[in-house]
Amino acid sequence: MSELITAELVDLDLSATTKDAAARSLAERMVAAHRVTDLDGFLADVAAREAQMPTGLDGGIGIPHCRSEHVNAPTLAFGRSGAGIDFGAADGPADLIFLIAAPAGADDDHLTILSGLARRLMDPEFTATLRAGTDPRAVAALIRGEEPPEEPEQERVEAGNQEQEQAETATEAAGGTEAAESVPFRIVAVTSCPTGIAHTYMAAESLAAAGRAEGVEVTVETQGSAGFKKLDPAVVAAADAVIWAHDVEVREKARFRGKPLVDVGVKAGINRPAELIAEARRKAERGEIATTPATDQASGSGDGDGNGNGSGADHAHFGVRLRTYLMSGVSYMVPFVAAGGLLIALSFAIGGYEIASAKSVADHFVWGEADSWAALLNQIGSAAFGFLVPVLAGYIAYGMADRPALVPGFVGGAIALTVNAGFLGGLVAGLLAGAVVMAIQRVPVHATLRGIMPVLVIPLIASAVVGFLMFIVVGKPIASLQNALTDWLNGLSGSNAVILGVVLGLMMCFDMGGPLNKVAYAFAVGGLADPTPGSLKVMAAVMAAGMVPPLAMALATTVRKRLFTKTERENGRAAWVLGASFITEGAIPFAAADPLRVIPSVMAGGAVTGALSMAFGATLRAPHGGVFVVPLIGEPFLYLLAIAAGTLVATALVVLLKGARRTTPEAAGADGSRVTVAA
Repeated sequence: MSELITAELVDLDLSATTKDAAARSLAERMVAAHRVTDLDGFLADVAAREAQMPTGLDGGIGIPHCRSEHVNAPTLAFGRSGAGIDFGAADGPADLIFLIAAPAGADDDHLTILSGLARRLMDPEFTATLRAGTDPRAVAALIRGEEPPEEPEQERVEAGNQEQEQAETATEAAGGTEAAESVPFRIVAVTSCPTGIAHTYMAAESLAAAGRAEGVEVTVETQGSAGFKKLDPAVVAAADAVIWAHDVEVREKARFRGKPLVDVGVKAGINRPAELIAEARRKAERGEIATTPATDQASGSGDGDGNGNGSGADHAHFGVRLRTYLMSGVSYMVPFVAAGGLLIALSFAIGGYEIASAKSVADHFVWGEADSWAALLNQIGSAAFGFLVPVLAGYIAYGMADRPALVPGFVGGAIALTVNAGFLGGLVAGLLAGAVVMAIQRVPVHATLRGIMPVLVIPLIASAVVGFLMFIVVGKPIASLQNALTDWLNGLSGSNAVILGVVLGLMMCFDMGGPLNKVAYAFAVGGLADPTPGSLKVMAAVMAAGMVPPLAMALATTVRKRLFTKTERENGRAAWVLGASFITEGAIPFAAADPLRVIPSVMAGGAVTGALSMAFGATLRAPHGGVFVVPLIGEPFLYLLAIAAGTLVATALVVLLKGARRTTPEAAGADGSRVTVAA
């Protein structure tokens, strides 16, 4: 096993002034040590991880890190900056920079070493020694842990607990009667981050240390890259409260049901563990039993407020939590849209649009008639579409309050269809159901009733409340709003339609699979639940614009190869297929490596495509498929022309912007690495 860090990977006088420059400087040392095979490919992965959440920590520490296919072996490079570099920490710049590189399939032993380093960064003595070191070899040895090893985090927690137990036993032996009252408060915690290398273990160490200082028994489960070892069920059962410090979904949440919960982002676990422990104690004292939400979305990036009502770090921003709930519903609805929409589109291709009025195939089906098969496909697709609004509402509620909210959510969605409130009714019904269930879950109940609450009491009461609200209070107003929106879409023409196309195109291309992209896509997909000419135009514009970014980058890497690294050129070949298939995320590697040039370029191209698609009156009944559903598109040739025009605009802009930077005539070496740094 190669050493994690050597003297050649240590820079005690790091001159970089920005985090990108610092990462490049340290990564160049990794390339020289033959630990990294593609400098720019690796830096793109580092930038993509940094975009998820800043890696600066309080105490002057920056830990840019990632898992990358361009890494040969787990490697650590260390730089010490005299001036400090901004890595996004709340307390200011970082002077200790650790660039952590792990292979895409890193083995458990190496990841254990990396996690051990992450824990040691919580030790002030360790960081003080790094700041005082003058010999790169000694610093590398210190980082490698060539000193008395520290016990693993959970063993230290248990050792602390044993000391507390011994003290209690001694008190009792001395005749004290207070020993039974001095049983420590018990907390179980889960920590995790997107890469599961650094923040996961630093948060675990920070919580454990704060627990020892407060006399609280803290047992932590780290859900990292090397997998995770589940907490002993007996330990979970005995816990007085739970802390989740996570930026990806906590696995097997049901274990913690019925406990007071503090739910925050992983950086909160690192930066303010004592506050989280205090909040957990207050919740336990109040008897507050929080929900254990189960959404498909990873948590946001930030500290959160620890209130336990939502996912991860989203607490501090209601808008972020709301988006998470809505996207949970949309993500479950999309398969119904895809299957139903494609079946209906195929039925129209075979039997024409009049097939929608055919008799039920249960009463009339002729095996040898194409129209019978077209009617069958249409009616199956229509049946799938009938679930759209209930599924949307049900899983919005599920994202807010877990399984007890499924029944009232589905019931509310079905009522939305009954009162003709449509897609908007489903959104409101899901939010209402989730809110009602969360309110019921806050009501203290006797322990004997907790077993039937999620399967009987909560669904019963919540369904009745949501049904009343949807039928009597909000259903009709929402139906009126839905009808107004439908009439507006149907009436779009001329400049109004073009402006809407521009806006949708910009949203689809700004974050390429991120929140804005998903909002635009959800808006289009929602219109397919009750298709009208206007909503079909919106769906066409959204898919066309979403194809532009990967197609533009594929074309750019073909016509101006010298402006791209070897890795980018390889990604460009794959982007042809991804773009043609309406997978906008195919452009993300390019945007992560050069966001200031790539993102504005593809946004301009997407805006052009969206505007032209709306102007041409192209329509689309399928929610996905790219060029493979062109035969099902209204005005297919003009539709392809709109995509081609936007792709050319985006390609021209990205080539122009990349060509304007200060580079040598041959911007990429034979190995694919940059010769000079872009301006």
